[in-house]
Amino acid sequence: MPNSLPLDRLLARVEAVLGRFEATLPPTPPLPDWDAAIAFRWRKNQSRSWLQAIRHPHPIRLADLNNIDDQKERITANTRQFVAGQPANNVLLTGSRGSGKSSLVKAVLNEYSAKGLRLIEVDKEDLTDLADIVDLLEGRPERFIIFCDDLSFEAGETAYKALKSVLDGSVAAPPENVLIYATSNRRHLMPEYFAENLDTTRVDDEIHPGEAIEEKISLSERFGLWISFYPFSQDDYLNIVNHWLRYLGVSEKVIAASERDALNWALGRGSRSGRVAWQFARDLAGQQKPARKSAK
Repeated sequence: MPNSLPLDRLLARVEAVLGRFEATLPPTPPLPDWDAAIAFRWRKNQSRSWLQAIRHPHPIRLADLNNIDDQKERITANTRQFVAGQPANNVLLTGSRGSGKSSLVKAVLNEYSAKGLRLIEVDKEDLTDLADIVDLLEGRPERFIIFCDDLSFEAGETAYKALKSVLDGSVAAPPENVLIYATSNRRHLMPEYFAENLDTTRVDDEIHPGEAIEEKISLSERFGLWISFYPFSQDDYLNIVNHWLRYLGVSEKVIAASERDALNWALGRGSRSGRVAWQFARDLAGQQKPARKSAK
């Protein structure tokens, strides 16, 4: 028995040290309240990761998106199948900047949120956490879109491997209540210009570096549905400008007189995109409000 006293004291000291160590660890993040929001964002802070509810998601609706009717029809049909529990595909939206790729995903969420659709936004840097995110969603009654915006990979990045595993499944099949919707300005999510890929002539001393490039390009092929976006014509651009001006309450008289200014705005930005149209409309609508107040 005398020999047991030092051991008891040692165990007590170990327990005390472990208690102090546990007190320094970050608290375990609570499980998300799925009823608190329709959209969530994956957040990381040092060793802590959690799903943060987005209290005020973008209110854009499908009816607000003009001149992309074919794209709307294709992604709406796929999402409708998904929400109904039918087979559906992961979606890659690619093409011109500011053409409505991200807005279309947000509008689809607003269209189907009442039927149980939820969206989780994940930054490219956090794709390595996809397996943990999917574990949180598996078995839930809701249908989840994991949204990766402005996705592309440069030479030397490895996060695409985590994305490939979720898209195709590893040994375990991907959950039936999760899809991935991604937007990108690059169709294959990788630089496609020869000059951008010069550094791949030597990849970790590989004899066949081209095979490494082929592996990365094959990522886009794991998306079952490709939706392409194209630059808007001048008429398309002006139609979008007029829509947003009416949405913001600008009078028809001002709208009719704004065509030249709208075209000059696009010329100065070097783009006739939906984003540029929205920015012009906000600028012009903002100029009208002081005039209305002063008139009263």
